Amino acid sequence: MLEYNLLRYLPSAEELPDSDETPVDNELQELIPGLLKAMLLILWSERMDWFFGVDMGIYYHPDEPPIVPDGFLSLGVERFYDEELRPSYVLWDENVLPTLVLEVVSPNYRKEYSDKLKEYEALGVLYYVIYSSRRRRKPRLEVHKLVNGKYELQSGNPVWLAEIGLGIGCERGNYSGVTREWLYWYDEEGNRYPTPAEQVKQAQLRAELAEQQVQQEAQRAQKLAEQLRALGIDPDTLD
Repeated sequence: MLEYNLLRYLPSAEELPDSDETPVDNELQELIPGLLKAMLLILWSERMDWFFGVDMGIYYHPDEPPIVPDGFLSLGVERFYDEELRPSYVLWDENVLPTLVLEVVSPNYRKEYSDKLKEYEALGVLYYVIYSSRRRRKPRLEVHKLVNGKYELQSGNPVWLAEIGLGIGCERGNYSGVTREWLYWYDEEGNRYPTPAEQVKQAQLRAELAEQQVQQEAQRAQKLAEQLRALGIDPDTLD
């Protein structure tokens, strides 16, 4: 990780620009990392030691513009500072490098496989994830892991990220009303974790099943009471 001279004045996150006013190229660059963040908010709802930024600047040098990945995950940091939240991610304030950065390749290619890879490698980011739905002959999802200062492409889909305790992969599904291939989190056995919408549906299904069971028990109790009355036994007098 980069080292900073703490004796020198360095600007805080509140003093640095939190937007370069450059719009994202398409919706996927917001929706794909947005889904990953939404899943984490449920998976790690009890944890307060992580932060997932979407289209947020990472300041690594006070005199240089920030790097702005489509998404990034940091571990071992405060999830919230205060009600104003983070305007940007400033390394000399956080003292923690992102563990994972995500770039979603748009029609306007932004050097995700060349310059950006070298930038994150030099910065020391452990995992660099690139996703391109337009690829045909090469994997749409690439996960690069920093090994001895150099990125090594990892195999498989999903790819297990041991240091994070999650896997990341892609498959078809529905999110935000759109059926297509999305990125998801997975467990170590390769099972996909449900999205927030899927969790709501699962909870509704469990509630419906529970209600059906209650109704079935009530029907059985009523039938038994009718059988007892047919035998001349008043069920209300039984202990």
